[in-house]
Amino acid sequence: MKVSIIAIGDELLVGQVVDTNSGTIARTIAPAGWQVAGVQVVADNREDIIRAINSAFEQAPVVLTTGGLGPTKDDITKGVLMEIFGGKLVENAEVLENVRNIMNRRGLQMNALTAAQAMVPSSCTVIQNRLGTAPLMWFESAGKVLVAMPGVPFETSAMFESEVFPRLCKLYPSDITIYHNSFITTGISESALAERLASWEEQLPEGLHLAYLPNAGYIRLRLDSIGHDAEALKRATDTACSGLTRLIGSNLVAVGDLTPAQILLNEAAECGATIATAESCTGGNIAAAITAIPGSSASMLGGIVAYSNDVKMRLLGVSADTLATKGAVSEEVAAQMALGACKATGADIAMATSGIAGPGGGTPAKPVGTVCIAVACRGKVAATTLHFPGNRTRIVQRAVSHALIMAISMLREQKNLYKFGK
Repeated sequence: MKVSIIAIGDELLVGQVVDTNSGTIARTIAPAGWQVAGVQVVADNREDIIRAINSAFEQAPVVLTTGGLGPTKDDITKGVLMEIFGGKLVENAEVLENVRNIMNRRGLQMNALTAAQAMVPSSCTVIQNRLGTAPLMWFESAGKVLVAMPGVPFETSAMFESEVFPRLCKLYPSDITIYHNSFITTGISESALAERLASWEEQLPEGLHLAYLPNAGYIRLRLDSIGHDAEALKRATDTACSGLTRLIGSNLVAVGDLTPAQILLNEAAECGATIATAESCTGGNIAAAITAIPGSSASMLGGIVAYSNDVKMRLLGVSADTLATKGAVSEEVAAQMALGACKATGADIAMATSGIAGPGGGTPAKPVGTVCIAVACRGKVAATTLHFPGNRTRIVQRAVSHALIMAISMLREQKNLYKFGK
């Protein structure tokens, strides 16, 4: 089954806001075998919206719109949809009560514009928005469906997953079986990995497809399987996964759709190890990646952002002599930072970074993109110097991923030698 997406809003076209809803929808529907036929981004303009809806229905029987449902005059989607599907504006008592409750929870006064959110087309089926004031609207005609959703990403994500997509699946049932298997790899380029897997890919049975999804510092491989015979598809997928795992070999970090931070937390939870960070050029991004994961507090003790040399010395115990002779961007300083983080927090394992993320600050000896990364675990330290390409954001992202992957490797080596706090 295919859907077509229309993101509505002037702010999207001028780059003030980025459309993340389309990606969220695509990721939600893919495991069920549904596909996005196309994505359009249009302004808050009547003719543009009508043209986009007509074009979208040529692509797919289901059209999903996001945005343009706010209470202000520039949000005209509701009126345009009435032109297409008919009906008139009527007050929905349940929506009005929902809006009133939300405003009360937020400590805000409901005014006439906010109350107008309860005025909905009589031609639609209302889906209550538990998270916001703009209700979702389901229009159905001649076997086709259009669902208008708010543009606020967390509202759209939650409501689409819990309410909209289950209704669509019920309306358009399918007997297709879908499997998605992910493999996280590192230490090998995409082209080198593709060469290694070329023969295996050529022999994949019908219905199986391998996708290469490069990230900052690692590559995620996704093996998609689709077919009508669930049992036969499962056998073919299991065989393909076994062969793929064998070919990836030591470059395989984990199996599953996981981030390096999730993998590290899983390893730490398995052996009872605790984690800390000491960051300079990554500015707390390693700690942020870890603590963004629910339940991370079971393993993550804390982190220190030591941007200045003074903080490196006072909080992490970095030697003034080392800073003077080796420089802040050095493996020796990164190693002392990692050891200092373990001592300051009592953690079993700690990651440290010190580098030049740019755009300025580089030298011929240490150009922009130079990052020293160290991992300490129970007194043992591993440190390396890497040179990452790209802008400041990209350099930081790659440093974060590499530090996490180094910690995963260190923890796997050490967990058989030490009894952690499990």
